[in-house]
Amino acid sequence: MSRSGHTSLPLSGIKVLDLTRALAGPFCTMILGDLGADIIKVEPINGDMIRQWGPFDRKTSAYYLSGNRNKRGIALDFRHSETPAILLEMVKQCDVVVENFKPGTMELLGLGHEKLSALFPKLIFVSVTGFGRDGPAGGQPGFDQIAQGYSGLMSVTGSQESGPTRVGVAIGDQTSGMWAAIGTLAALLHRTTSGLGQRVDTSLLASLVGLLSVQGQRYLSLGEVPGLAGNTHPVIAPYGVFQTSDGPLNIAPATSEMWLKLCAALDLASLTTDPKFISNELRIQHRHELKDLLEQKLTQQPRSHWTKLLLDLGIPAGPINNMADVFSDPQVKHLGLVEQVQHSTLGLIKQVGNPIRMDNLQGESIRRPPPVLGEHTNEILMEMGWSASSVEELLNRGVVVQAKNEEATI
Repeated sequence: MSRSGHTSLPLSGIKVLDLTRALAGPFCTMILGDLGADIIKVEPINGDMIRQWGPFDRKTSAYYLSGNRNKRGIALDFRHSETPAILLEMVKQCDVVVENFKPGTMELLGLGHEKLSALFPKLIFVSVTGFGRDGPAGGQPGFDQIAQGYSGLMSVTGSQESGPTRVGVAIGDQTSGMWAAIGTLAALLHRTTSGLGQRVDTSLLASLVGLLSVQGQRYLSLGEVPGLAGNTHPVIAPYGVFQTSDGPLNIAPATSEMWLKLCAALDLASLTTDPKFISNELRIQHRHELKDLLEQKLTQQPRSHWTKLLLDLGIPAGPINNMADVFSDPQVKHLGLVEQVQHSTLGLIKQVGNPIRMDNLQGESIRRPPPVLGEHTNEILMEMGWSASSVEELLNRGVVVQAKNEEATI
């Protein structure tokens, strides 16, 4: 029985060889692991680069912890002549291979898509790159903030005071991982009828352009180049952040009915007949003046007062929480978004779990903690057909690395 309370999770029986590092690829495989796939995370003997990124919890990277739950870990020397053959044997026993190397690296390892698909027609080969596998920028290395700027996302994020601003999390990496996971799921479903695997490909650039939504469509349909949106909705007014007597509050009266209710609640019914505010288009033109008028009333009471009042009227409103606020919030707790799992060196740790709820994905989603480097090397190799003596020989020659007994769960 799994920690989710079910014997069969949605991706039970699917084995994934995870050759990814940093965040975009690992985020993809973590999602697949959450859904029940057996994720074999392959790392070089000095570890995934993300292990060196702080902050650190007792020498363990919080960044690494955030993207590697529900995986087993194996460490090997990628420079050793025997490594490609080991990886090829592992690929043979997997349904999916996920990689986010610079284009061409898998071919140098002798593990390119053309070769693997010929050997294993049912294999699903997933690639995440920075800017695509080919094209004018295809060979450029991919880093989240570069992609945020390149994609246009930063051009609509931020205010006139701040200038273009990156999103506060690695949205390009994580979005790429999500798109890659969706593509993998589609390929697995297609395989059930076709009997064949296929290549799944996305990039940080493509993933973020895919999120441009109405801002992108404004340009494609109307030729408009949107500017910095700040904390206001680009095409609805009033809608955004407003000051109260004790701090900022998000208010989102998205319909004409909500606009009328907001004016009534603030004793500003005269605004509903003011020629400058009688339509959404006009309110957008005069949004700064409108914001000043609304805040003259809103600053007379605290956020808690307005939140309750507006919600009771059916007007969406809510606080701007910091991390402490978020993880102490009753609704966040109710949704079970934080889970605990026993880590082999850190003990009991808390992590943000998978937000998806399904009939056979109920309860806790974290079945395995993020592995320490080489935690399951022996286990994985012997499970895949290597004898104990063969594994011992690989260990002695430094081809693979197994975590020390006191650091590993074997």
